Amino acid sequence: MKKKIIYFGSLISMFLVLNACSDDNDPIVEPGGQIPAPEVPQALDLANYQNGSGVMLQSFYWDVEPRGEWWDLLNQKAEGWADAGIDRLWLPVATKGQSGGYSMGYDPSDYFDFGEFNQHGTLETRFGSRAELESLIANAHANDLEVIADIVINHNSGGGLEFNPYRNKQTYTLFNEEHGNASGMFNRNFEDFYPNGVSDFDEGSLFYPEQNLDHHRENVKNWLWKNDNSVAKYYQNVMGFDGWRFDYVQGFEPWVIKEWMAEVGGFAVGENWTGNGAELEKWVEETGISAFDFACFYKMDEAFDRNNDLTYLGRDMLRKTYPAQAVTFVANHDTEKDTNTDNNISTPNKMKAYAYILTHDGYPSLFYSDYENSTFQGELKKLISIHNSLATGDVEVLFNDTDEYVMKRAGNGTNPGLILYINISGNTKRREVITNWTGKKLMDYSGKTSYSPNVNTDGRVNIEAPANSYSIYSIME
Repeated sequence: MKKKIIYFGSLISMFLVLNACSDDNDPIVEPGGQIPAPEVPQALDLANYQNGSGVMLQSFYWDVEPRGEWWDLLNQKAEGWADAGIDRLWLPVATKGQSGGYSMGYDPSDYFDFGEFNQHGTLETRFGSRAELESLIANAHANDLEVIADIVINHNSGGGLEFNPYRNKQTYTLFNEEHGNASGMFNRNFEDFYPNGVSDFDEGSLFYPEQNLDHHRENVKNWLWKNDNSVAKYYQNVMGFDGWRFDYVQGFEPWVIKEWMAEVGGFAVGENWTGNGAELEKWVEETGISAFDFACFYKMDEAFDRNNDLTYLGRDMLRKTYPAQAVTFVANHDTEKDTNTDNNISTPNKMKAYAYILTHDGYPSLFYSDYENSTFQGELKKLISIHNSLATGDVEVLFNDTDEYVMKRAGNGTNPGLILYINISGNTKRREVITNWTGKKLMDYSGKTSYSPNVNTDGRVNIEAPANSYSIYSIME
């Protein structure tokens, strides 16, 4: 009996010992310690997912104030813009216009007066002096910001009167040291404007038709892009500009830009103001440079404002056919003029539009007055961070009806991509989508909703967008 009891006790001891053996997956507990809590998924550190993208900032609005101090103001902001993820600054037209200290530069007179010649009633331009501009450019470069020059090469203004035999009357086509061109560089007369001994009248809708430059003229070609001290080469080599924004490109032929770019290169984008995506595609093909995606702008205007219908986001846009050449935008100096009531996206809808362009393909351009608006700035910084990290890979629209739009960026390599969900209804909505992820927990990196779902093993998950807002989902780690 005693022997049996000892045997039974031994079995119990062996059982306890065997069950006390640790599994490789068991948590390690130090003597006197506690078992650690299960690991909780954390938000991705977006700084580890930089995709090489950036955004451009249009660093002015129409009739900026204070006059004479704009270059200094931008200089103070450059470092902060760079820290936010902006990589290019589009500056206003930097040289003297006919309106002198009141000119926004779109009435160009002297292409080489950056605020150093006393003409048109002022020494400085509306934006400041040449020295202040040079300081701004140097500081931008020190912060890895490219500086884009706004170039107006269709029309001129502010010259002196001369008899024009081709029009048989007096025209303001004399530009020299005494008449609107104090620098003495790129002097011109009636032979350099349409019509002349080489070209007949130009066609189309034109600004200042009597002072419409003829790019077939050798003097015009030489001074605009061919000569060593041409506008293009002087701006690049002396002033330090890194690229070009071509104003009103309907006013001259695409070959002009091709020749300009062959001489100096750099980033370039043209203002071809048409909502027709096919026309933008043709122009991009003919010039070889980027274009502002006015088709995308107008479709967002129709989707968010005019028709309150998100199916317009599925229609014709340059970014869908030439994403690498599409510069997308929500506002600019023209759309935001006080007198413009038809060609703009309303303030209540701007952030949904920015969420759209900052998650899709294309190169986004932000508008100064929006970014510097304290109501928008924090949200825009968050969207820029998402754009420069998770907004990568193929674009796929997962769902689109009148009040919902869901789009997926596939990501690439170790970058997980994202899903954008826009909802313009009056209620919070949820929708099931199929993702590239399995068994992951998601979060809204825009911070619009705290709803944080888990992805099923088949990639399915329900995501949420608040009423009249958006969300941008990606995985947690």
